[in-house]
Amino acid sequence: MKENKPTMLTVREIAKKGILPEHAIRLLLKDGKLPAIYVGKKAFINYDKLLELLSQLDGSERPKGGEQDADTNGM
Repeated sequence: MKENKPTMLTVREIAKKGILPEHAIRLLLKDGKLPAIYVGKKAFINYDKLLELLSQLDGSERPKGGEQDADTNGM
């Protein structure tokens, strides 16, 4: 039986792939939004799950703080 091992990469390794800048990855880690495990202070992110999460984003998220689009303000 073949075992499917996840690809675990560091923040810098993912940033080198050009998907997201290093700073953005670190902010997502801090917010707990990335699938990662820590070995000491170093975070290893599940690269396959990260790609799945990014592919699920479709830009349909609304701005927070009560902001409204021009077409939804009731006029």
